[in-house]
Amino acid sequence: MDQVLSRREASEAVRDCGWRFLLGTLRTSVPVDSSARAIGLAADAVAVCGDDADRHLRIDVRPDRVVLTLQSVDRAAVTARDVELARRISATAAASGLVTEPEIGTAAPRSVQVLEIAIDAMDIAGIRPFWKAVLGYTDEPGAEGPEDPLVDPVGQGPALWFQRMDRPRPQRNRVHFDLCVPHDEAPRRIETALAAGGRLVSAARAPAFWVLADQEGNEICVTTWQGRDG
Repeated sequence: MDQVLSRREASEAVRDCGWRFLLGTLRTSVPVDSSARAIGLAADAVAVCGDDADRHLRIDVRPDRVVLTLQSVDRAAVTARDVELARRISATAAASGLVTEPEIGTAAPRSVQVLEIAIDAMDIAGIRPFWKAVLGYTDEPGAEGPEDPLVDPVGQGPALWFQRMDRPRPQRNRVHFDLCVPHDEAPRRIETALAAGGRLVSAARAPAFWVLADQEGNEICVTTWQGRDG
């Protein structure tokens, strides 16, 4: 059951039960009509996964939907166990009158998706520590080198990956981020980003926001709620 599945194998294995394979995970979005119903489904999903829940299941609970993600965390991939758990969860949802089928073509704006952000760079190893520090990210599971993607350790933000350029492209659009953090965490976040090779471009609007940049000039604004009234 710990066999890692290929992309095709994973996709085809769950197509008929409403899940989708996205970037090394199985995901489904289940519409609900209340927070109570959402929490109930989440509890049912944990129950059917049993001892496997902590190592395989991630749940995002909202009043209008529950997004379920399955991955064998220790393998950083989809395995046959994840497929089995997906089928169990779908069956449990169906028994409660809920469906895991994608809502494409209905009133729903979209089904499941995963957002990634790419940064073009000449020296990936040189700028990667800055982005790791300023975003509070960690290495992707299974990462082996200084150019691998970075991920949010709590799963709230998009993954960040780096694409190597063969020559500078000064006329190409630059990537810019706004990162809102708690006001009392901003100084520490900025300090670690600067220590990781970043530079302070401007603090003219602090504490509303500080503009920082990596060694190649890619910018990010660290923002807070402060300094915005009046």
